[in-house]
Amino acid sequence: MLFLAETSTDGVREQLFSTHDIPAVLWSPDGARGARPLVLLSHGGGRHKKDPEMVELGRRLALDHGYAVVVPDVPAHGDRPPVEEYQRLADRNQSRVAAGEDLGPLIAAFQALVARQTVPEWRAVLDAVQQLPHVGAGPVGYWGVSLGCGLGVPFVAAEPRVRAAVLGLGGASANADLAARITAPVQFVLQWDDERVPRAHGLALYDAIGSAEKTLHANPGGHEMPPAEVDSAVRFLARHLG
Repeated sequence: MLFLAETSTDGVREQLFSTHDIPAVLWSPDGARGARPLVLLSHGGGRHKKDPEMVELGRRLALDHGYAVVVPDVPAHGDRPPVEEYQRLADRNQSRVAAGEDLGPLIAAFQALVARQTVPEWRAVLDAVQQLPHVGAGPVGYWGVSLGCGLGVPFVAAEPRVRAAVLGLGGASANADLAARITAPVQFVLQWDDERVPRAHGLALYDAIGSAEKTLHANPGGHEMPPAEVDSAVRFLARHLG
């Protein structure tokens, strides 16, 4: 791991680092020692590891619950270089959307492609961060919606260290088979009038998740969660990670 910067604000330590050429940020309680739960957050499409949503949730989990929280930059986002293939597919998808085609399957296919890269990357990030003395090999949680759901389903399905996951704003077009392999408890968020993910696709993904313990949170409105869902996600992760 290469540490790039470190600051401390209001009881939370922030460390910017890179491992395996993956830039990321780690939040933990100031002065933390010993093992603790670790939560991996995924930012949304077009955003980055220090997006305000990530900063708010990461600092909250660190300060209020004593967790370590890591957010890697997704390929072609944040401090990562552009990926020509990803950009070409994204541009093609936009042209199809302009032509009135269904956006859900197009987004799902793109996310499935990116996930082939992010799943091994995120496992490597966990390996590196859990070697730190103020993080250790405690239980792992995951939070990711929209792009973070499309990438999170294959990650949670492949990673046995994940004890609980918050997913949502995603559909089953590319992930149903992988969702069936998930066994960790899941809280799933669905927006009833989502303009990007048809309701039937979201419900199909929830139905496909193989966890014996899973909960569906459905809210009216488009492709943006209400603030109360963040509070609920924090409670869910705290309940399962301790």
